[in-house]
Amino acid sequence: MASLKPPFSLQTTHVAKFLLPFPNSRFDSPFTARGRDYRGFILQSLALVDPCSSSYRRSHVKRRQFFVTNASAQPLTEELVEDKPLDLSTSGDSIRRRFLEFYAARAHKVLPSASLVPEDPTVLLTIAGMLQFKPIFLGKVPREVPRAATSQRCIRTNDIENVGRTSRHQTFFEMLGNFSFGDYFKQEAIKWAWELSTVEFGLPADNLWISVYEDDDETFAIWHDKMGVPANRIKKLGEEDNFWTSGATGPCGPCSEIYYDFHPERGHSDVDLNDDSRFIEFYNLVFMQYNRKEDGSLEPLKQKNIDTGLGLERMARILQQVPNNYETDLIFPIIKKASDLANVPYTLADESTKTNLKIIGDHMRAIVYLISDGVFPSNIGRGYVVRRLIRRAVRTGRLLGIKGDGMGNLEGAFLPILAEEVIRLSANIDPDVETRTPRILEELKREELRFVQTLERGERLLEEILTDALSTGQSNGTEPCISGKDAFLLYDTYGFPVEITREVADERGVGIDMDGFDVEMENQRRQSQAAHNTVKLSVEDGAELTENIPDTVFLGYDTLFTRSVVEGLLVNGKPVGEVSEGNEVEVLLDRTPFYAESGGQIGDHGLLYVTDAQENKEAVVEIQDVQKSLGNIFVHKGTVVKGLINVGGEVGAEVDANLRQRAKVHHTATHLLQSALKKVVGEETSQAGSLVAFDRLRFDFNFNRPLRENELAEIERLINQWIGEATLLETRVMALVDAKKAGAIAMFGEKYGEQVRVVEVPGVSMELCGGTHVTNTSEIRGFKIISEQGIASGIRRIEAVAGDAFVEYVITRDNYLKQLCSTLKVNAEDVTARVNNLLKDLREARNEVSSARAKAAIYKASSIISSAFTVGSSSKITVLVSSMEDIDADALKSAAEYLVNNLQDPTAVILGSCPDEKKVSLVAAFSPGVVKLGLQAGKFVGSIAKVCGGKGGGRPNFAQAGGSEPEKLPVALEKAREELVSALSKA
Repeated sequence: MASLKPPFSLQTTHVAKFLLPFPNSRFDSPFTARGRDYRGFILQSLALVDPCSSSYRRSHVKRRQFFVTNASAQPLTEELVEDKPLDLSTSGDSIRRRFLEFYAARAHKVLPSASLVPEDPTVLLTIAGMLQFKPIFLGKVPREVPRAATSQRCIRTNDIENVGRTSRHQTFFEMLGNFSFGDYFKQEAIKWAWELSTVEFGLPADNLWISVYEDDDETFAIWHDKMGVPANRIKKLGEEDNFWTSGATGPCGPCSEIYYDFHPERGHSDVDLNDDSRFIEFYNLVFMQYNRKEDGSLEPLKQKNIDTGLGLERMARILQQVPNNYETDLIFPIIKKASDLANVPYTLADESTKTNLKIIGDHMRAIVYLISDGVFPSNIGRGYVVRRLIRRAVRTGRLLGIKGDGMGNLEGAFLPILAEEVIRLSANIDPDVETRTPRILEELKREELRFVQTLERGERLLEEILTDALSTGQSNGTEPCISGKDAFLLYDTYGFPVEITREVADERGVGIDMDGFDVEMENQRRQSQAAHNTVKLSVEDGAELTENIPDTVFLGYDTLFTRSVVEGLLVNGKPVGEVSEGNEVEVLLDRTPFYAESGGQIGDHGLLYVTDAQENKEAVVEIQDVQKSLGNIFVHKGTVVKGLINVGGEVGAEVDANLRQRAKVHHTATHLLQSALKKVVGEETSQAGSLVAFDRLRFDFNFNRPLRENELAEIERLINQWIGEATLLETRVMALVDAKKAGAIAMFGEKYGEQVRVVEVPGVSMELCGGTHVTNTSEIRGFKIISEQGIASGIRRIEAVAGDAFVEYVITRDNYLKQLCSTLKVNAEDVTARVNNLLKDLREARNEVSSARAKAAIYKASSIISSAFTVGSSSKITVLVSSMEDIDADALKSAAEYLVNNLQDPTAVILGSCPDEKKVSLVAAFSPGVVKLGLQAGKFVGSIAKVCGGKGGGRPNFAQAGGSEPEKLPVALEKAREELVSALSKA
């Protein structure tokens, strides 16, 4: 508390009340969650307020201080507190802190933000604050708390084209939310939202408008009768605006929104809440009270929930009295840094420049937090999202005139410099970002410099497109124009803003098909919206089963066999009472020794069986997979191979011991591999994914280059050394916070409870892990890396074998070597030398064949010289266009070189051949005199190749192309003859 100095407005006693434990609660404090104590975080945030800053305001009001009596839905007692200075600081950090404090004082558990990489497979990225609570809303997992409050990091890219152009669109934003899981409902949610807005944040009530669903009279009445909002400031809107749905079926309900009116002087008539020049919606309250069935009808949910979202950046804009979200203290420092690098003061910039600076400010936040959360640039999925954002930021920086790193190094990168500012601002958003700084900066530098090369290739492509447009326009007598498809290719693949393409094209007298460009852009936008921005919720038949089926008790750490009761059977996802021989089935047991797939380890295989009095197996189910579903219920997937299995019956559940041992060996070996990687290539490497299977292990990790042979050898040596030391593993359950303090490694993105299982190989490895492991490292027997490769930018993958799989791998490889020795008739130690000699002989033989083919082609070329003809008026230009039947591309090249060197300059030679039934080869050779006339071999042969279903290019004087339609070669050569004659006749 020493850092809290007068005139700080919240008194120490008030802060202490927030930090007291909840009486009769299983939680130490509303500010502890998932092993992290947020009390220090809150105090740190409190200390950030500068009472001398221009944003600091003070007010004396009657304030109600709420004291928590119970973490459940007990009534809250109130105590009237004497006039105290109220902290009305408007910084983004303060707004976030005050929101969480407000709801913590009302019995809400403050939980940390979930990762931007969601557990939910139906969405690509975390797009809403409610996403981490989806299983609770569906009733698939029990609630741990009745109320929660969060500040959730979110990413949305469906409106990326509006970023910087409107006052409120962002790709990255923080959603402040309060949630009720079957606890309070509309009246409390509305009361507290109004109190937060008007008392805590001091917004004038006369500036607030409310929207409600047109049929939700209950909500209208609460706002009007209880909160005192005049009826003329409550707008009833239709289902499209104010009825939240999760999809065609599933949980849904009306919602109510609070809008801030920047211009109340405009009155109350003909008001449109979607008028961005006047209103901004900042708080949305969703009343999740219905389930929409397949026939479209609504039925009340058994558990009514509250899901709210308050946009942090929007509230900051209101309180800081700035014209848009970008000029708040959450984003503007990044914009200021970008303007410094571009040497363009923001206050003096025109609107176009300001827009570009806003784009960079927004995108840099999204980029940094995505990379911090383990999303690396690639061409698919989440990786494509971050790559696209990086490329937009780079090309926008170039548009602003930022060269190199913006500080004089033309070979440098400027994104890492901006990222440092984002990281500086991250302390109260995600403290882990700073610890990942080296990885973030290195990845940004590499991706930017790589993309700059792509941009340069794009510049060359733009030149080709412009030349083709001019040529086509001249030959057709039309205005030259770049197609919408080509303009979009330059924009999407090569990072050219259409504004740049238009500017360059205008200089050359070429137009752009903007309608076609807009069509391509809309197609991509629709795909982006469909892929990224729908949170799907559904109340499934399986969810109904959870009311009668408890969580499965897992016994598999200690035994591979148990007697269990069949709690449920599913066929094609539907509950049934019995399943007979020959049918696939999903079996739910009260307890099980089977490990369900999680943490990268695949599910166990084995048998479920029913026995008679003599222990004969009357019914048998072969289990091929086990998954966790519906919370912590294990779903045993298999086939009934004998007899009949019934709900309520007792079965023997027996895990395949051999396969379990293989999985245990590979899982422990994976832990050893991670430790070895950190020792050999650096502590900054971290796990990015894994697979623990019966036949192998796979380990993905963050690293920016291939591992060297000596590094791989050292990793293998270390692991096999640890295996040989025969170390006993230690496994214990402990508090998450204690495990982290002890140095246990957590799998990034994995969700952990407050109690975790720690698996330790003393002196080597300590990880949070729920998987199965060997008792002693000697059980692993041996370890061998079988491959190491890159799978995405900055992500490497190692595949390896251990235990029985290691022995099988060694035996198989030994057999291959024996066969090779037998075939080559040498000893094992002489195989390498023998193979090298054979390869040398093969290369020499190929060179001889190639030389012979080239000579044959030249001989054939000499026989067609007589078919050359001349064109041109002032100067005679020799033209030779011919087919050379089936000679290969290299020989065709030799023939063309012979002809252009033996015919008088200026000469143009076009040759084609069909090396096989599905392949076309083309070559163009132009002498210096033809090139001076403006013809370029690369562009010319590329257009000819299109006739044969191919493409190609090369230098102005010599180029090659290929195709896949040999039957069209005569047509292509005739087109070449005609175009050469047309182009050269006027020379």
